Amino acid sequence: MADNEDQRRRDRLAAEEAASTENVETTAFTESADASVVEEISPLETLLTEWSKLFPEQKIARFRTLSSDEAEDLIFALPAREQALLFEEMSRAERRLWIRFLAPDDACDLIQELPESIKGEILNLTDETTRREITALLSYREDEAGGLMSPRFPRVRPDMLVGEAIRYVRQQARVVESVHYIYVLDSAQRLLGIVSMRHLFVSPADKKISEIMDSDIVTIPAEMDQEAISRIFTQHRWSAMPVVDSEGRMQGVVTVDDILDVSQEEATEDIQKLGGTESLDAPYPDVPLLDMIKKRAGWLTILFVGEMFTATAMSAFEDEISRAVVLALFIPLIISSGGNSGSQATTLIIRAMALGELKLRDWWKVFFREFATGLALGLILASIGMCRILLWPNHATIYTEHYLLVAMTVASSLIGVVLFGSLAGSMLPFILRKCKLDPASASAPMVATMVDVTGLVIYFSMAKLILRGVLL
Repeated sequence: MADNEDQRRRDRLAAEEAASTENVETTAFTESADASVVEEISPLETLLTEWSKLFPEQKIARFRTLSSDEAEDLIFALPAREQALLFEEMSRAERRLWIRFLAPDDACDLIQELPESIKGEILNLTDETTRREITALLSYREDEAGGLMSPRFPRVRPDMLVGEAIRYVRQQARVVESVHYIYVLDSAQRLLGIVSMRHLFVSPADKKISEIMDSDIVTIPAEMDQEAISRIFTQHRWSAMPVVDSEGRMQGVVTVDDILDVSQEEATEDIQKLGGTESLDAPYPDVPLLDMIKKRAGWLTILFVGEMFTATAMSAFEDEISRAVVLALFIPLIISSGGNSGSQATTLIIRAMALGELKLRDWWKVFFREFATGLALGLILASIGMCRILLWPNHATIYTEHYLLVAMTVASSLIGVVLFGSLAGSMLPFILRKCKLDPASASAPMVATMVDVTGLVIYFSMAKLILRGVLL
């Protein structure tokens, strides 16, 4: 009996020891896994995460602490504006080293961001071939296809056999930026067709390129604006598109990566303009305080002067306000409703224009659509406004015994103001586009300011009409 009890005790102790060992191994494995996860987060990844939060002098100091491999990875990961910040602080030898690492289109973007005083010096640090390519790219505006494209792309002749073309493309792959598609050119460099990499590799080696190429191609003119290019990429969902000159000669390729950056820049610029400020030329933390004040003060001053007309409009109806003080209670309600409806309309129209959903010729369709929408929205707000007055406790005391006429005045004014706000907000972008101006300049604050003044005129005009002989 005692032997059995001792055996059970030994078995229990052995089991506890095994469990303890397993727990220790599990804990060690977990700690090791956690440590490996921590080790996977490199200083470069940490720096890239924090980069946008750093001030310029902090960015330069952190760059100096990186190893050569990490510095190379950082240079390639940063946008041109941030690369330029680092290049300004480099020595001539460092500039020569890093500029030769960049592809011609990336080097072009960098040079465009540099101060005029060192642009020529940086360009002269490149080799002759690259310098010619960069100079050609610099002849285009940076927001045109020619300024966005890469001049290096895989090309073949139509009379080449597939096997020959594969070997030729393999040689070119060392210097070209993108090998999504192979471009078929004649002796005059005119684009004849396109072959995808997949199609090239699965085709018989003894077939000619002219037999497998796709001749139904979409090209981008070198002078096309970046917003139009973005719309074409959205429609066709291609990873790269060819850029040609007026005679059909291929100049380069624009990749979807280039357009993603452009789309982000365009969206940021439009949002900033819609907010009633000039577009910033750099990330918010990098904009000097004086420049920030300049960019915001201009529009703020214009809007302030515009709001002065509101005071002028109110002074014109000073007599009506003194005789019917109750009308003053609803001034904020009336003018804010018009401003809000106008801001909604202008935001929707500007975005539709940016996406290519609306053209200048569509203004009349938008006018009638916004007329119906503004009228419906005005009726909704008018109903709510009337209920607010008629159902409010002590309405006869607050709004006088003529509360029903006051409610009718507020309701009819809301219909007029919201309708006018919708029409003004939707038509202003078309007017600016017709005048060759950026529709995004029809910012929501600008529309709201304009509607404030007209809203007062509509409100007191309706009050004169409805309350004449009663309160006025």
